[in-house]
Amino acid sequence: MNFRDLNLNTPLYNAIDDLGFTQPTPIQAEAFNVVASGKDMVGIAQTGTGKTFAYMLPILKNLKFSKQDNPRILILVPTRELVVQVVDEIEKLAKYINTRVLGVYGGTNINTQKQAVAQGQDIIVATPGRLYDLAVSRVLQLKSLERLVIDEVDVMLDLGFRHQLINIFDILPERRQNIMFSATMTEDVDDLITDFFTAPQKVSIAISGTPLENIAQTKYSVPNYYTKLNLLVHLLQDAETYNKVLVFVSNKRMADRLFEALDEFFKEELCVIHSNKTQNYRLRSIEQFREGINRVLVATDVMARGLDIDNVSHVFNFDTPDYPENYMHRIGRTGRAEREGQAVVFSTEKEQDSLEKIESLMQMEIPELQIPEEVEISTELIEEERTVIKERNNPTKRKDIDAPGPAFHEKSAKNSKENLGGSYKFKIAAKYKKPKTRGDKNYNKRNKK
Repeated sequence: MNFRDLNLNTPLYNAIDDLGFTQPTPIQAEAFNVVASGKDMVGIAQTGTGKTFAYMLPILKNLKFSKQDNPRILILVPTRELVVQVVDEIEKLAKYINTRVLGVYGGTNINTQKQAVAQGQDIIVATPGRLYDLAVSRVLQLKSLERLVIDEVDVMLDLGFRHQLINIFDILPERRQNIMFSATMTEDVDDLITDFFTAPQKVSIAISGTPLENIAQTKYSVPNYYTKLNLLVHLLQDAETYNKVLVFVSNKRMADRLFEALDEFFKEELCVIHSNKTQNYRLRSIEQFREGINRVLVATDVMARGLDIDNVSHVFNFDTPDYPENYMHRIGRTGRAEREGQAVVFSTEKEQDSLEKIESLMQMEIPELQIPEEVEISTELIEEERTVIKERNNPTKRKDIDAPGPAFHEKSAKNSKENLGGSYKFKIAAKYKKPKTRGDKNYNKRNKK
């Protein structure tokens, strides 16, 4: 099957030709007619399979020119980076179509975004929080909305966006098409579909947990953090093989720790991204990695989820993820668009249970490699790896992190409020009673003396 079989219009064909695409991916081919029909749809497809174009091709084909100010298409994604990426993808596809697209997200000046919304838009791409803020302010009117697309919905629910999504559903017009894409089908996702979708048609390309065939996976059993670091440094020395590497860690603290350690060896080749970094820093890191200015990107799960970065040669799982689905999302950053990819996972003894869950989900055992002899096996442990010894009778009490800090103080007596009940109004009346004569303004002062 090729794009000509989808019966698109000339502007879309011109844009696809410019992008160099010839054949739609399976999810694009399967989802096209369902989205174009106007039915509610739930798409289950692994990351890196072209989900953005899967919903945008039929939407843009049927989106007629309009001068109205209110948007007709709303696309919700979990992170700011994804907003920027989806807007960029839409602009490429709508290159020869007169369509207005705007991305809105938190962390930037909302007044600037209000001005952009007020100028009139056809498609809004947004994170849930900022979209709701704009809708509540009445600047963004959603009464003309025809289609709602929720991408990476499982990540949104993991990030705690459920209540914000429900609030958004409440302010949308009832007559609309709902389109949802997810890499995994969880109970939370299923509940959302049951509550808000009308007889949705399910399009599933890959079973949750099915590894992509073009990604070769290997694992190393590593005793601790510093040995993981030594092994990673050893492997990354081969810049020709490991030419574009994404390193996943479990949290922001670990991301900073690993970045500082790798900086001694790779300096200008290295960048990092997590939610504590500023928006400009995060976008710059992604762009430099995408363009090949930086060879290695250290990232947390949430930040790199859904990002479309071409030609990632290797994905390293520096920490074995607790949830098997997260492993699937991580390795999906490589081997995109049917290219070959490599995924490597490091696991300590404590992480073996998580690794077994991953292998169980994929129904396969990841081939294990031995640590090269030249890699130093460290005995040093980081704080999280050390055994915590509890001393019940230790006279030195641990500091209570929830105790009031130095800024806390009791209210002074004059600022303390006393509930005087009904007698309070009589005391106030006696203190501030009216003078006996209109002209005698100093009566109260004299009376007090």
